[in-house]
Amino acid sequence: MNAPTNFRDLAHEEFNTSTLLKNAAEQARIRGYDDFLIVDTDSHHYENEVFAEIAEYIEDSVLRHEAKFQGMMSGGIMSTEGGYQGMAGRITRYPKRKLEKVPPEPHRDITLMRRWMDAMGVDVACMFPTPMLTLGTCPRVETEVGLARAYNRWLCERVLAEDSRLKSMLYLPFNDPAACLKMVEDFGDKPGVIGFVVTATHYRGVYDNAYVPTYRALQERNLPLAFHAAYSWNDQSLALTNRFIAVHALGFAWHNMVHMTNWVVNGMPERFPRLKVIWMESGLAWLPFLMQRLDNEFMMRSSDAPLLKRKPSEYMRDMYYTNQPMEMVDNPEALELTFKMIKAESQLLYSSDYPHWDMDLPSVIHDLPFLSDRGKRNILGGNAKKLFNLSDTLSEPKLARNAARAAAGINPAAAVVA
Repeated sequence: MNAPTNFRDLAHEEFNTSTLLKNAAEQARIRGYDDFLIVDTDSHHYENEVFAEIAEYIEDSVLRHEAKFQGMMSGGIMSTEGGYQGMAGRITRYPKRKLEKVPPEPHRDITLMRRWMDAMGVDVACMFPTPMLTLGTCPRVETEVGLARAYNRWLCERVLAEDSRLKSMLYLPFNDPAACLKMVEDFGDKPGVIGFVVTATHYRGVYDNAYVPTYRALQERNLPLAFHAAYSWNDQSLALTNRFIAVHALGFAWHNMVHMTNWVVNGMPERFPRLKVIWMESGLAWLPFLMQRLDNEFMMRSSDAPLLKRKPSEYMRDMYYTNQPMEMVDNPEALELTFKMIKAESQLLYSSDYPHWDMDLPSVIHDLPFLSDRGKRNILGGNAKKLFNLSDTLSEPKLARNAARAAAGINPAAAVVA
């Protein structure tokens, strides 16, 4: 949005998130977002930009030294490769974000988060890391555990404790079940922690009894468990793809489909009936397919899933989903049916995935013609408020604008341009 056409001049232009998103801010004003709560349940920051800070939180001294020496990204401690998401500089916020000027206080990540949230009309945001979403594929389990604990400590102490608008579902190092339980016990009651997340690029069955203590601890604390999708070009089947568009389209859906199938057919909803489960960043198009496919299999071979008392689709309708990236090209009827099948007005959560290249503004929900006003407000914020037990207080910028209008005798609804 408003990107310069000459990408070689990027370094010579001052970058500011608020300027980049000025059209999004105008869109928010026109649609009247000041009037209701918006919660973004899946947004991101780039923790690699503050990795020197995070590395200081690594408890193991040898791993801490290695992390500080090698860094985090290409060839670093995580050994992750690839830069396809940035589209060779065409997504200007990727290369220019490091140049953005911020005041000395509060923490840089808090300032950058506030800027995009205010522009989009978002009151509360659940923030996740970005490169660390592939940490589960690191061949060294101790690295996943050590870095996850360091990141979670840093996030709780340096960011979440300083701004009540910022929340997070903390990373669970799923390759080590015992470490997952300790993470819940150590961080579950920290300010701003609203649940825990498993990145979907893991290769352990979610039904493994080794995770029972973690699931029980989450259920007892009323903390949701999320499965955040990602892709891995090293996955044996996805390695057959030779274009980023292919591995991205399949990968983000595929890993969550596998975990969802294992979760349902192994009766996890019956074993942990009060544990709320969320499926994130895998879109919605895969859900009707999986509902129908699993129901069909179950009706023919119910003995394979003896713990189930209902059809798989009925358990899936009780789970929660985030919209992004919401597939709606050329077939709004299919999207409307998908919303109906997953009970979207009570189970769907808005997410932007900002600042990633395929982000969705709140308008993707607000402008849907088949949703009622109540349904739109539920999805944009109401469902998250209830699920995470959040305050319904609007952000300070919204409150200030509403107060100014009230002082001027202007009805907030009248200030909205149709």
